[in-house]
Amino acid sequence: MDQVDPRLLSIADMDIKTRERIEAAVLALFSEQEYHRVKLIDVATMGRVSLQTIYKYYGSKETLLFSSLDSWLSELAKRMIDHLSGIENYKDRLRKVFWVMLDYFENNPRVAQIIMSSVYLNTWRRDDTFRQPELMSIFMKVLGEGRQQGIFREDVDEKDLLDLFLGVATRKISMWLVRGQSEPLTEKAPVLFDMIWVAMSRERATEEAAPRARAS
Repeated sequence: MDQVDPRLLSIADMDIKTRERIEAAVLALFSEQEYHRVKLIDVATMGRVSLQTIYKYYGSKETLLFSSLDSWLSELAKRMIDHLSGIENYKDRLRKVFWVMLDYFENNPRVAQIIMSSVYLNTWRRDDTFRQPELMSIFMKVLGEGRQQGIFREDVDEKDLLDLFLGVATRKISMWLVRGQSEPLTEKAPVLFDMIWVAMSRERATEEAAPRARAS
């Protein structure tokens, strides 16, 4: 049986309304300031809890931030699962995953801001929440289905496909923030997905390989 992080058990035992106030304070403070400028006393004050409560359940500023990120990204995973229900066409499933991701951050720009500017990735990747097993399993499951159906090019594996997929999405999200959110993030989701699909598909890779084979 897998061991459960005692820290997560203590957070799970917290009153839900208290946790929501704390996470709302984290969202407001960390999205507006750099990580090192946010003080736990500020989180406690805005969240209307004692500083002792913050330390009791989280223990550190890093754990507080990563736990909040885990909560928000778990919501994204749940939305993806809901939206994928009933969609049978593979391409439509992957297209929906891409759209839901952009739509989530369009409606939660402060979460995106925190990930892009307030999180030290070298620190976050050492924390269990970085792996996001629920969210990553959705991506890998959908990509794995495409591999099984022979849809994707064979000279790369699922991790390379995931890097391409998320690379386009995260770049779009980060530049959307930089450019002042001047247009809906999902506005160009269809054309961006089509570009990703062309890059990933086996059919296009086969077409490109044929002239090279004849030339050799």
